[in-house]
Amino acid sequence: MPDEEFPLAAEPEGPAGRHGNRPALLRDVPSGPAGRPDDGPGDRAASPAGRPRITALDVLRGFALCGILLANVQPIANAGAPLIVTGAPTGEGAWLGLLIHQRFFPIFSLLFGVGFSLLLDSAADRAPRPRLLLLRRLLVLLAVGALHHVLLWQGDILAVYAVVGLVVLLPSTWLPRWAVAALAVALVAASLITAGGQLTMVPGLFLLGSALTRYGVIGRIERSTRVPAALGLLFAAAAVPMVAAQVGDPGNVPVFHLAGLLIAGVYVCALLVLLRTPLRRALLAVFAPLGRMALTNYLTASVIVLAVSRFVSGPPHLWPTATVFLIAAAVLTAQWLFSTLWLRRHRQGPLEWLWRWATWARRPPLRRTG
Repeated sequence: MPDEEFPLAAEPEGPAGRHGNRPALLRDVPSGPAGRPDDGPGDRAASPAGRPRITALDVLRGFALCGILLANVQPIANAGAPLIVTGAPTGEGAWLGLLIHQRFFPIFSLLFGVGFSLLLDSAADRAPRPRLLLLRRLLVLLAVGALHHVLLWQGDILAVYAVVGLVVLLPSTWLPRWAVAALAVALVAASLITAGGQLTMVPGLFLLGSALTRYGVIGRIERSTRVPAALGLLFAAAAVPMVAAQVGDPGNVPVFHLAGLLIAGVYVCALLVLLRTPLRRALLAVFAPLGRMALTNYLTASVIVLAVSRFVSGPPHLWPTATVFLIAAAVLTAQWLFSTLWLRRHRQGPLEWLWRWATWARRPPLRRTG
């Protein structure tokens, strides 16, 4: 499997604050102003349904997309086949193992669980059978992932995310939130103890994201500087010995994955703190467009990298780090430019729009009005 993978975080859609059709077990998901905070003056982006977006999620998703592409350039270019990495990279690519590999996959897995719960909350306000709507959304993702796997890249993760969503996330909606949180911790811990790798960690991270949403943490994600700063320092303190252990024993898989989780936590907390500073506008400008069109950018990255790889000499697994970085930078620059221009005239990305159409079984508006 590839080093980093991509979860398609469902965007919150539909009007908030109505609970007439909400199943009883979904009433612990915050909605309305408490669940969807104002994103701040000057950057209060509306979701496709017209309510405020939690723009920190777009920034986190866009940031993680950059790291995932950097980690996946070589696997994608490897003749369309997955490039298996069982531990941290060594030699020239060792710094990638410390800063990139396994550091962004946890962020996206967490965001998938967050997005799933936000969308389920919204669907409960709009549809008599919200779980049926989520079932259709996951089945569409499964089909897209299967096509991507067959036609472009055998390391595709969309189908895996869809299956885990069907088997784990959807059934978890019948559980109380404390049970979801407990299962999340247990599954992540079991994955680390058994050295099961990143795929075995996906269910736990999905449930963790869902639990954070159902407890209202996501709704308050941009309201504090002290909390993410303190958590970031704790993650960093715990990450230092794990990274040192990874350097001393690159083949130690549990240490590799635990270090990845901790550094991912540092990245998330650091971004949340920076979003409370004057750097907020710059972060929104750079990462939010990529994050809002994550599905489109993930799939098109495979096409672009495979095309570019034909003009790069040598097998992909022997490419120097500079080559990998330049390819990723070129792809991301092109995607950022396209995403920024596209979102000026349209409510969401082209593939996101099609996915939403399939989810709700009716054609949503695409172009912005006014």
